[in-house]
Amino acid sequence: QVQLVESGGGSVQAGDSLRLSCAASGRTFSSSAMGWFRQAPGKDREFVASISLNTGITGHADSVKGRFTISRDNAKNTVYLQMNSLKPEDTAVYYCAATGGTKYFAPRSSSVFDYWGQGTQVTVSS
Repeated sequence: QVQLVESGGGSVQAGDSLRLSCAASGRTFSSSAMGWFRQAPGKDREFVASISLNTGITGHADSVKGRFTISRDNAKNTVYLQMNSLKPEDTAVYYCAATGGTKYFAPRSSSVFDYWGQGTQVTVSS
């Protein structure tokens, strides 16, 4: 059974940093892509960042580019999201996702991802 377990969320002040982790288990994801999405209250889920575990190619949403960085540790089947210079508008539930198939690029559409974590809350106060 595939499981994605997020950790690292919390409540911080604007300008602070957090690092989210997503540990995958139940199968090997070395050739897949993994990503982060977020959903704020009353809003649709939106793409944040993704990475091909195969090639290391990454993609970041314009809203987080330069502040957030996605990275991977294939040996641990884990993906990280380093979030710096956090803003109140970053407040959301952050979800980790993984594809079932091989991906050489960094997909941005949620429909491409087959597995999802339960989410971790990030709250940024001004």
